[in-house]
Amino acid sequence: MKMRKLGHLDTAVSAVGVGAMSFGNFYGPTTEENSLSILDAAANAGVTHIDTANVYAMGGSEAVIGKYFSLRSAAKRERFFVATKASIARDADGNRCFRNDLEHLEEELNKSLIRMKTDNVDLFYVHRRDPNVPIEEVAGALGVLVEKGKTRGIGFSEIAPSSLRRAAKEHPVDAVQSEYSLSVRAPELGLVQACAELSTSLVAFGPVGRSFLTDEPISQCSVPKLDFLRVNPRFVEPNYSNNILATNGFRGLASEMGVPAASLAVAWVLAQGKHLFAIPGTRSVAHFEELLLGGEITLTTADLATIDKVLPVGWAHGDRYSVEQAFGPERFC
Repeated sequence: MKMRKLGHLDTAVSAVGVGAMSFGNFYGPTTEENSLSILDAAANAGVTHIDTANVYAMGGSEAVIGKYFSLRSAAKRERFFVATKASIARDADGNRCFRNDLEHLEEELNKSLIRMKTDNVDLFYVHRRDPNVPIEEVAGALGVLVEKGKTRGIGFSEIAPSSLRRAAKEHPVDAVQSEYSLSVRAPELGLVQACAELSTSLVAFGPVGRSFLTDEPISQCSVPKLDFLRVNPRFVEPNYSNNILATNGFRGLASEMGVPAASLAVAWVLAQGKHLFAIPGTRSVAHFEELLLGGEITLTTADLATIDKVLPVGWAHGDRYSVEQAFGPERFC
C-alpha cells in the first residue's frame, strides 16, 4: 500500500483508506460483522486511514469502529489514522443546519471519542461550513481542540479554495475532503491547486462515482430503495441510463488494461497529485480488495490521456447533487 504524508502532520498515511459511511445503510443494508470484516481486510493490507463522521448511521459507523478497536485490543488503534467530522445538526424546528461554534464541535467530538473508544482522533473535520461564521474563527476553534489534545490535525469538508486560503491564515489546515473522481471534476477549478500550494491534503470521497466507475454499477431496480440515490439527478432517468452508456467505454478500457474498473478509477484520483488520498466505501470485502488495488497501480502519461479520451471532462448526465443535497457544500469557479 502506498503511503503519503497527510497535510502538516508528521505521519505517513495509506493513500487509499476506508470510507466508513458505508458502515451504515447508506448504499444498502449491511451488518456489523461485515463492517468488522472490512476493517480486518484493511489491517491485513496495510491500510491505516479510516474516515467516518458523527452523522453516519447516527453514530453507528463510529460505534462499529470503536467495537473493532475493543475486540482487536487497544494496541490496534495505534495502527490507524482515524478521521471524523461534525457540524451537521438540527435547529429547534428540526430543520437541517450547520453549527461551527467551538461548544458544539467539542461536544460532538467528545461523543465521537466515546463511541470509538479512543482518547483522540488524528484528524477532525468541520463537515459543513456555516456561512454565517467567519471561517478564520472556525479554524481557530479547531486549533483549540488541537491544543487540548483531542485531535492532531484539522480539516474542512467541501469548501471552496478561497475559504481554504482564509482558514489557513489562522491555522494550518491538514486536509480538505471533497467529492473528486472522473465523474466530479470541479475540484480542478482551484481546489486541487490550492491544497498543493498550502501543503493541505485533498481527501477524495466518491472516487468511483457512486458506482458508475465500477464493473457493476448500482442497478436501476435498486435505486428507488436508496434514499439518497433515488432523488440524485445522476440516478434519475434518463440520466441513469445515459451515464451507464457513457461509462461502458471506461469499463472496456479497464478490461483491456487487465484491472477492475474500480481499481482504475481510484488509481486515476491518486495520479492527480502526491497530496491526493482516496477514501472509497463499500459493504463488500471482495470489492474492497478491488479498491485497494487502485493504490498499487501507477498510471503513465499515456494511460491518463487515454482515460481522458474515454471519459472527457463533462461526460456525466445530471448534477452531482439535487437542490436539497447541494445545501451546504460550497460551489466555486
